[in-house]
Amino acid sequence: QVQLVESGGGLVQAGKTLRLSCAASGRIFSVGDMGWYRQAPDKQRELVATIAPDGTANYAESVKGRFTVSRDNDKNTVYLLMNNLKPEDTAVYYCNAGHVSYYSGSVLRRDFGSWGQGTQVTVSS
Repeated sequence: QVQLVESGGGLVQAGKTLRLSCAASGRIFSVGDMGWYRQAPDKQRELVATIAPDGTANYAESVKGRFTVSRDNDKNTVYLLMNNLKPEDTAVYYCNAGHVSYYSGSVLRRDFGSWGQGTQVTVSS
C-alpha cells in the first residue's frame, strides 16, 4: 500500500511564508505527476500547483509568483513553498499523486489518484 503524508501547515499572518511537504511512503518504484490542491470552507477543491517527474510545473493563476512547487524524486516527496500568504489562501491543502508504482510483495502495482489526508493552512489578516 502507498500513503501520502503531508506536513507543514499552520496559522500564520498575512505576508508570511509556509512550506508544505508530502512524502509517499511504501515500497515505491516511481511516482508520476504530483501536486497540491486546496479546499476552502463551502468551496470546491481546486488545483494549486502540479509538477511532473522532470520538474515541469504548473500553477493556478491565483498563486503564480507567490508559490513554488518542487520535488525530490529520490525521496518521493513534493514541496510547496508559499510566500506572501493572503487570507484567501486559507484552506485545507491536499497532496495528490497521479500514479504511484510500488511493490506489494514481489508484484509491481500501480495506484492512480492517491490523496493525502490534508493539512490546514490558516492566514490571518
